[in-house]
Amino acid sequence: MRVTYHGWCVQESDEALVPVPFPDGSTAGTFLTPYERRFDLYSAGHTHTAAVTVEHWSSEPGPDERQVWDERAECVFDSASGQVAVWSDGRDEEFALQGPGRWQVRAHCAGRAEVERVCREEGSAYGVERYLLQFWPVS
Repeated sequence: MRVTYHGWCVQESDEALVPVPFPDGSTAGTFLTPYERRFDLYSAGHTHTAAVTVEHWSSEPGPDERQVWDERAECVFDSASGQVAVWSDGRDEEFALQGPGRWQVRAHCAGRAEVERVCREEGSAYGVERYLLQFWPVS
């Protein structure tokens, strides 16, 4: 997933369903910022390619201990369609939730200090910063 200007988001795939599409209204410096039908993530690297894993759960998962995470935050994401897309300087990837509705999202990130260093020293990085997004229905 491509990151530009430190930012990227997950939002409804159909931009017409998003009152304020990315990057409008973005807030720099905050790891996770929720908006109506979108949430933004702030990266430690300016321009790079990050690794993103998306997981769907039927209920809240336990803490993820597969690695040490630099950041972890949660928000509620309302999806009208169940079809969402990852955006940065345009649509990057698309994925389906298990239907429309309210979803709790837990975002994790690792590799932040390293991606900041690599981007500063080398200009770009590939897969250094890693994200895990976990979705489960709000009951």
